[in-house]
Parts: sequence; structure tokens; C-alpha cells
Amino acid sequence: MPGTLVDMPSASAAPVHSAASDPLPIPSRFEPSPPLEPAASGVAVAEHGRWLTVSGRWYSLSLPADEALMNRSPYAVLLSEDGNNWTDICLLSSVHRSGVPDESYGLGAVELRDRTDDAVTLVIPANSTAWETRELRLRCTPETIEVAVTVRGSGDLDDVVLFGGSGTLRSGAGGDFRSSIGFRSVFVPVPTEPVAFVRPARASATLGVVGDADPGRLHGIFSPPPLVLGLGRRDATGPTHVPGGGWLGLAARAAVQDLTFTTLRYEPMDAGFWLRLSYEGHTPVAGEWTSPELVLRPADDAWSVIEDSRTDLVDAGFAPAPPERGPDWWEEPMFCGWGAQCARSAHALHGTPDPRAKTEPETPLEEAFVVLLAPQLARETAYDDFLRVLAANDLDPGTIVIDDRWQAQYGTATPDLGHWPDLKGWIADRHAEGRKVLLWWKAWDPAGLPADECVLDPAGRPVAVDPGSAAYLSRLERIVADLLSPDGLDADGFKVDFTQRTPSGRALRGTPGVWGVAALHRLLRGLYTASKAAKPDALVITHAVHPSFGDVGDMVRLNDVLRYDVSGHPAPVADQVVLRQGIARAAMPGHVIDTDQWPMPDRAEWLRYAGVQHRLGVPALYYAEAIDRSGEPIRGEDLAVVADTWREYRRRLADRRAAGR
Repeated sequence: MPGTLVDMPSASAAPVHSAASDPLPIPSRFEPSPPLEPAASGVAVAEHGRWLTVSGRWYSLSLPADEALMNRSPYAVLLSEDGNNWTDICLLSSVHRSGVPDESYGLGAVELRDRTDDAVTLVIPANSTAWETRELRLRCTPETIEVAVTVRGSGDLDDVVLFGGSGTLRSGAGGDFRSSIGFRSVFVPVPTEPVAFVRPARASATLGVVGDADPGRLHGIFSPPPLVLGLGRRDATGPTHVPGGGWLGLAARAAVQDLTFTTLRYEPMDAGFWLRLSYEGHTPVAGEWTSPELVLRPADDAWSVIEDSRTDLVDAGFAPAPPERGPDWWEEPMFCGWGAQCARSAHALHGTPDPRAKTEPETPLEEAFVVLLAPQLARETAYDDFLRVLAANDLDPGTIVIDDRWQAQYGTATPDLGHWPDLKGWIADRHAEGRKVLLWWKAWDPAGLPADECVLDPAGRPVAVDPGSAAYLSRLERIVADLLSPDGLDADGFKVDFTQRTPSGRALRGTPGVWGVAALHRLLRGLYTASKAAKPDALVITHAVHPSFGDVGDMVRLNDVLRYDVSGHPAPVADQVVLRQGIARAAMPGHVIDTDQWPMPDRAEWLRYAGVQHRLGVPALYYAEAIDRSGEPIRGEDLAVVADTWREYRRRLADRRAAGR
């Protein structure tokens, strides 16, 4: 059974590279073999009985050495230096093709390849129902165990499963096989609802670029997040508690253009798990293809799990080094009008003409209507009102963000003249006041664009722009020039939203090979490059918190606040966002952080969060007149608290700049 090493005389061991033809002998006893002493340096390889053990600095990895035993117990037992089991890695995998499931029907003996003092590669070949050949590769270094699968043949990738797979063993056991769970918890570096950054090991998790506010889809708040999980030995005591102690990182390593999957899913079942990468039939293979490497590496704490993965990507040339500090104005306090728009919409629903009057708290149905109505309040007259309120309360934002929706159509991004009869003039007035203006940008939306520049559904309807279309990228360049250049609107950059609306679906039609995480990076690269061409100091804010996206954004936004923990209790706003900030800092050091501020459950929580924002990054004020969800008016003394935090923030900023930091 997995995790049990069979103690046999070494004379009965078959050669590592050959299949054993003799019947599998029945052992006299089954018991775990004692862990080998981890290698002080380099990688050690030893055979004991019919087992092969590789040891590095912190681990020993034992797996069957011959074909007969491999087909009886296809697991590699991973022990830490203290002898505790992390997992029994299942040596099956599945690389499903569109319309052709990939099942194993027999594994070959483990092969040693590329052996040096510092690394050894173990290869387990398998008979595949979908490919000419399929091999699971485990590359062992002193610090890491790197797992990948290589196939040869042709077809379009569907789901790729590692740390498990489907098949039939020669023993007759068939179906789905998974790696064992020897850890207690999983650190998931993405906001979700219910709020649970560290969850039990038997709870699932999704990392990727697909999601929204619908049930089970809120994991798109960061899109993409760091593609890394932390495996821990301790349980969390609350929604934002991250236990201490050692962790084991499990991270995806690949060039961003090769990340053509939409999601990476941790899928547990009872005492086992596997990882599923969803390619959805949009990545063609002709010849040989190798999956991203999934890298196991120990870490002192959960934050180091992210930091180590980022360092690994930078060292591999898959992520940029931290950026140099940008223009001073990027760090000025911001006012974003979305929360104020929502508050006015809530008042309109209640028939209350005074936007600073108290109303009843929103019902769930009213909350849904408010989000639909709020874009109608992205108007010049409303923003003038908001700025007058701020000025009367000694609040001087350096940057104004015009939120959803100043556009007549999202795809064409032409100003809505009913909302903004003279947007260029309004921006010029803000410039005259010494302020900058950012435009909210809805990623992926194809409204107003021709079908041949879009990803299409089976009926031929556009569902998203296609970053694989040269025509669309050329159009995007022209749009951005019209919005940012002095000859156009002369805006100063973009606050990018909805990157989690990356197209997803096997029936969709887009440019082959331009899909998933890689497609989003290509889309943002087009926007970013065009922005810098139009205005070199333009600011581009995204909620892409993966290290490889460090070259397509200047600032990381912490995004919308969530509400409840797994018990249905409110999760404090400040606690949520402090943890998000830690994730962003670990993944994207050197990037400025937009602290965001919507939605707030009530005035008290808003003030608590406003009191810490200036220590987390650039303080962003979303409200001016009332809190939408609670219906509470914002008083002068409330805005005075915000003004005080802004003054403290600017003092600290001046001190840091004077010190050259």
C-alpha cells in the first residue's frame, strides 16, 4: 500500500533499468523503512531491496525500483528530515486530449537520467491511451523535487493531471489515483469567499484567471495570483490566521507564454489529492510537449513559500526583477469614485434625494441592483460633487480614478458624451490643479468590436477580445493613444479591472495557443506597451499578482473586500486586506500597492480600515457622502480621520524620499 516500504533482502532487487520478470514475492513483514539521513550537500541515491531512495538536504524520496513493484504500488514516499511523511506522490498522470481521455495501462520501471552530484532525474514511462509516449519526470536537487509530465503525439490539450491520474494497474486496480495527504492545511494566496487563506488539507482550492462574484467563483480577485500553494503541518484558527512553523511550497514553474491553462486546481478526495491544469482544448500539441514543472520546496513560513517561488521564477528568467521606483505622483493618495457611485445609487433605490441622508441598509437584492445602477453615476456632475465634498474636508487626492463607466462602449472605449460632455477639458482642469486622472478599464469586454477580433461562442457571438488577433492589438494601440496622448484625452493611465473574465470554455473559438494565463499576459502587455508609448510616465494598475506579470503593470490593487468566513461570521476588513498586502509584497516586491476600499459593510469598518491603509500602500478613498451597504452618512469628523491619515502618509513618504528609499 502507498507509504509502506517492503523490507526485502537486497539480493532480490531487480536492476533499476529493467522490468522484473519473476513473480512479486510475498514479504514476511511490512513496515516503514527508517528515513535515510538527508544528504549534507548534493543528492544521494541508494538502492535498498527493490526500492530506490533519493535524498536531498531536507528529504528522502523512496519509490519502487522495478516494474513489477511499480505496477503494484506506484507511489514515491516523501519524508522530511525528521521522518514525517509529507505525501506519497502518485506516479500516475493524465494528459487528456480533446475527446480522448488519457488513462494509464501499465507503468515501466523507473529510469535514472541526467545524474550528477547536484541533481538526478527519475523517469517513469507509462502506456497511454491518448499519446504515443508519456513519461512522468521527477528531478531531484538538494533543495527541490520537480514534477512534470512529457508526452509525444498530436492533439489538443484538455485537462492535465499531476500528482495523480487515471488508469488501470496490472494488479487490476483501476480508476482515479491520487497522492496522499500527510499535511494538515493548505495556504492559498488568493482571496475567496468564504474568507479562508489557510484551509484544511481536504478542502479544494483554485488558482487562475477565471472568476467573478457568483458562487464558487470568487477566486478571481487576484488574476492571476501566485501559482503556488503552501502545505502546512498546523491548522489555522481563523479566516486570516496563517500558522507559523515550516511549510512545503508547491509551485508552478514555466515561462508565462507557456501558461496556457485557465486554472490550476488543488482537488482533494478523502485522504488524497491531485492537481488539475485546465487547458480546455486550446493548446495544440504536435510532437513533444512538457507540462509546467510543479516544484516542491521547504519554506520557513507561508510568506517564504511565495518569495521562494518568485525568486525561482526570476532565476529561471520567467519573471522580471523588481522595478525601479516610479514617478512621485504614483504614490499620491487616490480618490476612486466607485464607492461613492454605489452610495448614490443606493439612495436612489430608497427614493432619498439627499446623498448624505441616512437610509436603511441594503438588502441582498438591493445590493445587486446597486451594482447595476452605479455605472450610470460615472458622470462629470457627480464627480464634481464628490471633489467638492473632499475639498470642504481638507482632502486633497493626488490622483482621481474615474470608474465604471465613462465609456459609451467598453470595447471601443469612446467617452460617453451623456456622462462626460467634455472629458478632455475635465482632465485638463484636474491637471491645472496639480492632479492626475486615471481611467477605469474593463479588460476583455468586446462591446462594439468586430467579431474577427474576438473570441467567439458556438453561435459566433463575441465573448471576449482576442489577444491573439493582430488586428485587435493594433486597435488597442490606437485606442490607448487616443486616451492618453496629449493630442487625445491626455489621461494619465488605467485602473485595470475584470482580468478574471479571461475567456474559458472548450466550445469557444479563439487564436489557437493563445489561452489562459498566457493570453491575459499578452492582453495586458498590449495595454501596457501602448500606454508607455503614449505617455512614458503613465500608471497602469492591475490585480495580476503573479511575479511574471511584473512587466505589464506598475501598481498592484488589492481589489474588492469580501464578507464572511466559513462559519458565516463577518471577516474584519482590515484583517483581510493586511493579508492580501502580504501576498502582494511577497510576490511583487518593488511594485506600488493600491489599497482599494470597496465594498465596506458599515461606517465603523470603513474607518478602521481607513486607519491602516496608509501603512499598507497608497491610501485609496472610495467614499465621500455615505456608505452604500449600511446606508450610514459620512460625517465631517469621519473625513477628518481620513485627512489625518493622509497627512501622516505624506509625511512618511517625504521622509522616505529624503532618505533615498
